[in-house]
Amino acid sequence: MAVVLLAASLITGVATPSRAQTVPVPKPAPKARDSVQMSASDGQKGPITTGATPAPPNPVIPDPHRNLPANIFATFDANQKAQAAKVSSYLSSLQTLVGSFVQVGPDGSKTKGEFYIQKPGKVRFEYEAPNPIDIIADGSSLAVRDRKLATQDIYPLSQTPLRFLLSDRIDLLKDTNVVNVTADDIFISVTIEEKQALIGTSRLMLMIGTKDGQLKQWTVTDPQGYDTTVAVYNLDSSKKIDPGMFKIDFTNYATPPGQSRPVFADQAIQRILSAGWRPRLCPSK
Repeated sequence: MAVVLLAASLITGVATPSRAQTVPVPKPAPKARDSVQMSASDGQKGPITTGATPAPPNPVIPDPHRNLPANIFATFDANQKAQAAKVSSYLSSLQTLVGSFVQVGPDGSKTKGEFYIQKPGKVRFEYEAPNPIDIIADGSSLAVRDRKLATQDIYPLSQTPLRFLLSDRIDLLKDTNVVNVTADDIFISVTIEEKQALIGTSRLMLMIGTKDGQLKQWTVTDPQGYDTTVAVYNLDSSKKIDPGMFKIDFTNYATPPGQSRPVFADQAIQRILSAGWRPRLCPSK
């Protein structure tokens, strides 16, 4: 898919937009490795502190030629378990989050926007013009809305990787299929793998700052092997969010009959979240 989130997506940190914030130094994509490890110590000296208006981070793009773990049933050592627990604790501690994002699609094109999270299960992604897309989850369904065409498609939230980020509490090692945990002096990276009949295997990689313990970016790999990476910044976990932002409008936006085509939801949303791709969200015949 994915999203957002997968686009799978997924997103976090504690810093008000009006204050200075630490953002990653731009760096080239990591070189090929023999595992799913996607850390970024090579070529990156460390974070820098910007002024009152943080500059967007430059996402760390995974190597498209990386290999999967040889044994997906491999156990994790004590340090890996501790790192995964740290990420789980951080994600579980969040209840609301507001911030900005930079998204890089499979073709390398970039787009930006704002996002809003209210746990459990609610999120809103607003893309900057000229991209007319909004993505809204109300706790059970996810709507991909085209403001220009006044149309939307509806998908079960349970079919997207967003559910991992939007869970009220989560233990990654127990609640998901973690296939890799790595850490260096810049990032803690946790890779989740999911296999679905008729769709294939998708992956979600979360990258958390080693020093501040906050989410920096995620990468979703769809069953075809295409990556969509989202880096987040300018974050605020204390801002109150209007509940109406997560309401799916079934009055002013045309919606295809039924709740969706869940078998293809991951693939559809992944493509929608890929920068530069303009979906045709027309009602099904």
